[in-house]
Amino acid sequence: MLRDCRDAIWFEDYAVGDEFQSAPVTFTEPDIIDFAKRYDPQPFHIDPDAAKASPFGDLIASRTQILPLLWGAIMAPGFLNGRALGAPGIALEFKRPVRPGDTLIAISRVLETRPSATRPDRGYVRFISETANQSGDIVVTLSHQQIIQRRAADQE
Repeated sequence: MLRDCRDAIWFEDYAVGDEFQSAPVTFTEPDIIDFAKRYDPQPFHIDPDAAKASPFGDLIASRTQILPLLWGAIMAPGFLNGRALGAPGIALEFKRPVRPGDTLIAISRVLETRPSATRPDRGYVRFISETANQSGDIVVTLSHQQIIQRRAADQE
């Protein structure tokens, strides 16, 4: 069963096999261009004519524009290690371009849970996240581990 990431707050709320789904996000041409002008002004992001001549053959969304969608599908209030891309154990792969009109949905699945051996107030949850477009094509995969706060005895 797919759940909203806001339904899981504490480490104990996660079980292997749980899945969390983002809200769908549609990327429009004006959205892509406006974002890229501010954060990633490469021709294949900001100029439709230049994009047609690029190896991508059309305007595409910036990778930094896609990432917030991924995090929205998996971030929860009890997460203690934030959004640390580049940290050990994180693998991020962009598999295909995101074009104007594409609607993306991210689904994150719990692969492993384990309490911390040294810090009783937290545990570790390993996720695999896949983001697909409206055709079901996977455009991004993300494998990562989160440190999540454990529920205190008086909150059970």
